Amino acid sequence: MTFSPRAWWEWLWTPTGKTAVRYSITSVISTGVTLVVLSITYGVLRLWSPVVCSVVANMVAAIPSYYLNRNWAWEKTSRSHLLKEVLPFWSLTVLGIVLSLASVALADRYSYLVTSSHFGKSILVDMANVAAFGVIWVGKFLAYNRYLFGMRTRPVESEEDATDVVAGGEVAVGVLDQSAAAERADRADRAERPGIPASAQPELALQPVPVVSNEFLETATG
Repeated sequence: MTFSPRAWWEWLWTPTGKTAVRYSITSVISTGVTLVVLSITYGVLRLWSPVVCSVVANMVAAIPSYYLNRNWAWEKTSRSHLLKEVLPFWSLTVLGIVLSLASVALADRYSYLVTSSHFGKSILVDMANVAAFGVIWVGKFLAYNRYLFGMRTRPVESEEDATDVVAGGEVAVGVLDQSAAAERADRADRAERPGIPASAQPELALQPVPVVSNEFLETATG
């Protein structure tokens, strides 16, 4: 992939590109929720210290972030998997919160070098919180797409295994390959039938079969 504007535009219309756009929108929404909660709890109400308010704000924002990413960005409709999705997501969330705490603590400690007002200090805390999550933004997208919400593939040997795999959000490679092979064999079998072009045989197979009623037979033979 080249880094030209046209290449980027074409990439945005690929499945991964569309997912990345929805992921970006979700990140903007969750960041907005974080800033609103942080501004209210610390900037307006002054309920707790900047660190505690940052933790509360990020935990609140993580809830809509999970469902928007999973159900909208990656378009998953199955039930959430505790070990494969929920726990890894919250682990990444905790990692982001740790970075946020470190940046917020630094902003709170050295804010006196920039401003002495509480309003200015609140702005610096908000900026530090956003910067911390921006550091791991790309890494979270790769983790979500590859391990959490993206489509995974795994070979299977039976239809029962395929049902379990697909229910878990994976692709049953073995069964899909078998189905494709059976379809190719059926096409080859039709192509070998004499007198009928292979391209016409699928249409012939779909033609309705006339049904003759008993009353018609009795009238014709009587």
